[in-house]
Amino acid sequence: MYYFAVQVWTGHEHDYIKQHQLEADFTKNFNIYIPSRRLNIRKMGKTKSVEKPVFPGYVFLEHEHAELDRKLRWLLRTGSYFVRLLPDTKTPKPLAEKDRILLSHFISVHRVADTSKVYFDENDRIVVLEGPLKGLEGNIIKVNRRKCRVKVMLDMCGSAFTLDLGYEFVERKDKGKTVDHAENGT
Repeated sequence: MYYFAVQVWTGHEHDYIKQHQLEADFTKNFNIYIPSRRLNIRKMGKTKSVEKPVFPGYVFLEHEHAELDRKLRWLLRTGSYFVRLLPDTKTPKPLAEKDRILLSHFISVHRVADTSKVYFDENDRIVVLEGPLKGLEGNIIKVNRRKCRVKVMLDMCGSAFTLDLGYEFVERKDKGKTVDHAENGT
């Protein structure tokens, strides 16, 4: 299978899909993916869980062929919120192998990437036990312990961008005693 990236208006990823899901040609030819992440946002002392796309402004389509014929390209271009097919609408190409692997990482974490379970080792480095950050430790560029978030630098379709993902502390056994990192602030 091959994956194609469609750039749409940011914030209208689901609207773009909704208008095409009623078309038989669209649902017959494509599996649709909009990898999402869940963040806990604290505002005015209240915390609420918000779902946001991992790749804002992009919809990913799985197709069985490496090329999209003229009819399918026209189908994708019609309707609201379409910007372009990557890298070019006239000659779209499937995602490169490294991009496909990154996309598969977020698709395999279920439909919505929840928080990762982490702890900090004796050298104060983050260690990911499970969740969407597993395997992306080398891409972490900043840790915000107060908000329990990490900033991850990703490279997708030739563009580098940053992404915030949530994490939660877990206890770990350290030389026979239990250390709760959330309580002692390390």
